[in-house]
Amino acid sequence: MSGSSEAGGLSGPNGANRSGTSDGTNGTDGVDRTPSTRVDVCVIGSGPAGALVANELAGKGHDVVVLEAGPRFDFESRPERMERAIRPTFSNDAVWEMGGARDAFSSSGPRQYPLNAARAKGVGGSTLRWQGMVMRLHAADFERRSREGVGADWPLSYDDLRPYYARAERELGVAGAADNPFAPPRNEPFPLPAFPPSYSDSIFADACERLGVTTHSVPNARNSEAHGGRSACVGYGTCQPVCPSGAKYDASTHAAAAEREGARVIDRAPVQRLATNSSGRRVTRATYATPDGEHTQEARQFVVACGGVESPRLLLLSRSPQHPDGLANSSGAVGRYFMEHLFAGVGGTLDRRTRQKHVGFMTSGTHQFYDDPGRETSGTEGMIPGKEGDFGPIKFEFLNYAGPSPVASALEDGMWGNDLLESVKADYGTHIAMGGLVGQLPRRENRIALDPTTTDDHGNPVPDVQWSIDSRTRRTLERANEIQRAILEELGADITWSVGPENTGPAYHHTGTTRMGTDPAESVVDARLRTHDVSNLTIASSSVFPTSGAMNPTLTIAALALKAARHLDRDL
Repeated sequence: MSGSSEAGGLSGPNGANRSGTSDGTNGTDGVDRTPSTRVDVCVIGSGPAGALVANELAGKGHDVVVLEAGPRFDFESRPERMERAIRPTFSNDAVWEMGGARDAFSSSGPRQYPLNAARAKGVGGSTLRWQGMVMRLHAADFERRSREGVGADWPLSYDDLRPYYARAERELGVAGAADNPFAPPRNEPFPLPAFPPSYSDSIFADACERLGVTTHSVPNARNSEAHGGRSACVGYGTCQPVCPSGAKYDASTHAAAAEREGARVIDRAPVQRLATNSSGRRVTRATYATPDGEHTQEARQFVVACGGVESPRLLLLSRSPQHPDGLANSSGAVGRYFMEHLFAGVGGTLDRRTRQKHVGFMTSGTHQFYDDPGRETSGTEGMIPGKEGDFGPIKFEFLNYAGPSPVASALEDGMWGNDLLESVKADYGTHIAMGGLVGQLPRRENRIALDPTTTDDHGNPVPDVQWSIDSRTRRTLERANEIQRAILEELGADITWSVGPENTGPAYHHTGTTRMGTDPAESVVDARLRTHDVSNLTIASSSVFPTSGAMNPTLTIAALALKAARHLDRDL
């Protein structure tokens, strides 16, 4: 059972039994990264899934060690990271110190995939830089094969996950309102009140009413009032990629809570491989690298929580005589069925002020077309025509920060002094736009593989993203643009740009690469997220999604992680 530890997590469970230097440290920064004596659970990754699992199990009295590839980021450094985010002299990767051999990747598929554009490695994982939107999947998302004859069914239903969704909303501190008539049923209010609509949202609302489009609030994992020891949102407006105030949830919150419960979180400890016993049925140890060398952590249960790219990569790197194609990969599905959400957008300008960029996140949207993208609408003064065809789900939001940064645009044109000032005055404050996410179907050829020709800083093959967009997704993007264009034209906007099938990009929602299912020949994990092939290996990640839907995945990741933690607690 776990003992107590300091909030910093340096002593951890069974600390007295660990090997190390005479002063109890091992590493250039004075942090002890030597392994603990065999623990109950070794969690790999400290993003939303890993941190929640660690906190849940440590709170139940189990010995838990978390191995995190990236560093701990000092909270006090966030204002400086915000400076990096808003200054054009810094690259997007620089905000959270991504790049170099550690984060190298390949993209050999038909479509280039910019993997590092929105990744963060460190305690807190992807939530360090996420947008913070948290919606539940719809019931239909769990039954795409049964309802539409496409994709795959999940081995659990919305009702199975509903109580865990509610718990996840409480853990993340979700601000929202039950005003979305298209959302799946819920039994309880949101933990925090919703953010009020922005001024630009109110501009959209009138046009949408005229076209018969229903608008509603967007749930956000950011504090609308003080909660969980964190302040209410103070409006920095740089939510993605960094929230300086901490009002937006990130998983370092639960990593710290896990440490207070006795868990040990080891940073700068990328796991290199997992090893099994002679039968191949149980994982016995995780080998991880640190600044001073490799170490081996033993545990009774292992949880891989590295996201939709690094989770399959670790399994593929862990091949052995018992698992020649990669750990837990008898189905051949590890790395396969990679899915993304594709962005669709239309924007332009109005002849009046829109107060763009006053809010750094979405507060309103419409899910009216989610389950029926081809539907027709009829409003007080117009309509959006219906369209026949096979489409995927579409989720729309109104972009409060629409339009390019006027300062960045002017500087790119070489403007300075009075010319720069006049350009900013002319271009700022009249932009308006609408964005949407379109879900992909799982396709076997879309995958995360290993590229042996390129290696990381430890000599391991880097992940190779092999990605393409199918015709159904293209049709759905076209339909999304039609709806967006109709609404902006109703507003009287001068449309200046659009993002659709030809120039779309990913939302960096990596799903599907260790898919969940009932058939071990077709899937990697079962409904409780335990691998079919290895009895003490759980995968808590977006990688287990059989289909992607079109909702941002983090709330579902959190709900699945809480469910998996309950199963593990019973096993232990």
